[in-house]
Amino acid sequence: MNQLVKSRTLRRLKIIEGQVRGLQKMVEEDMYCIDIITQASAIKEALSSIEDLLLENHLATHVMHQIKDGQEALAVEEILKVYKRKRKK
Repeated sequence: MNQLVKSRTLRRLKIIEGQVRGLQKMVEEDMYCIDIITQASAIKEALSSIEDLLLENHLATHVMHQIKDGQEALAVEEILKVYKRKRKK
């Protein structure tokens, strides 16, 4: 993983960490259920954006290297594995 992707990912994870702490506080304080659900949905979207960032990096680096090295079958296998995992959501 290159430094830019790493720093962007860590930054987003720190933001999510704060969101999760906020969500925990909302539950502890018996906040309105819809507000809690809204916050939980925002956290899921943030995690999904991290997955997208990491997948983009993986395709642009590792998969491209596999294809260039003649490992097309491995590259396709990895792409399909991620695709199937994302479809299950």
